[in-house]
Amino acid sequence: MRAIQIERPGALCSVELPEPTPGPNQLLVRVHACGVCRTDLHLLDGEVEIPRPPIVPGHQIVGTVIGRGDRAEASETEPLEPGTRVGIPWLGWTCGRCRYCLSGRENLCDLARFTGRDIDGGFAELTLGDERYCFALPEGYSDLEVAPLLCAGLIGYRALGMTGEAERLGLYGFGSSAHIIAQVARFQGRRVFAFTRPGDEAGQTSARELDAEWAGDSLTAPPEELDAAIIFASAGELVPTALRALVKGGIVVCAGIHMSDIPSFPYDILWGERTVRSVANLTRQDAREFLDLAPRVPVRTDVHPYSLEDAGRALEDLRAGRFQGAAVIEIDR
Repeated sequence: MRAIQIERPGALCSVELPEPTPGPNQLLVRVHACGVCRTDLHLLDGEVEIPRPPIVPGHQIVGTVIGRGDRAEASETEPLEPGTRVGIPWLGWTCGRCRYCLSGRENLCDLARFTGRDIDGGFAELTLGDERYCFALPEGYSDLEVAPLLCAGLIGYRALGMTGEAERLGLYGFGSSAHIIAQVARFQGRRVFAFTRPGDEAGQTSARELDAEWAGDSLTAPPEELDAAIIFASAGELVPTALRALVKGGIVVCAGIHMSDIPSFPYDILWGERTVRSVANLTRQDAREFLDLAPRVPVRTDVHPYSLEDAGRALEDLRAGRFQGAAVIEIDR
């Protein structure tokens, strides 16, 4: 099968690999589409370590089940039979026995394995997924349209949940996640304030088209104080910026796996029971809830298709901010 691998930091290669064989609890999935995520860039750049390279990246996988291994363990969900369209997200496996897994926090499992980092991902014609961590996808979305929901949507949804009932919500970094979560936030009756890179007028226009109440650059204070802010950009310097925009008791949620160093800041912008916290990965419950909610909003995604052979260009276009919305690799059938 055709695939793209990260061989080492900075080295992205097109390869031919043997077709994978499903083991116990695994599904064999023919990939139709796979979203491109900034985490893929962090992996390529060596900012997020790949434990055992080379690896096939890609963790927003949309495909059809075409085979399965033995179902060795009981599952709380119905089997995903051949012919089912499924999504495979970043969280690919957890131990199920540690204190985190047993307390509903499987996203913090120390032994967790991640799709496209520890497990070969979706920049390929075929892939394997642990059935317990694969999800039937909602109708009404094409393969390309649904792909961004599997990371940009899921991580954004978890981050949004960390803001509680915040009414005035700031979104810093208006990429794929913010495009999706702005729609969910408006559906929930929240007021959205969007922050982009300075000079990104196209991003600000896009935010307004999604019913953001205000859109400006990240160096500009919003017209009123925020109850919460989610930072999707990987720029640590935005943490004190967002803190300065908060009311007392407000919260800043850092939604990325990787972020540049956070600069020192005066205690007075944290004082007043303001909070800074991170979001790590996702849980299967997040996936079930969000994939049920998305069609009811309904969430719409703005996607830019690339061929498998153009995966490198998709990553560089993402790095340079050459599009609004999400890049998605489309696999020829």
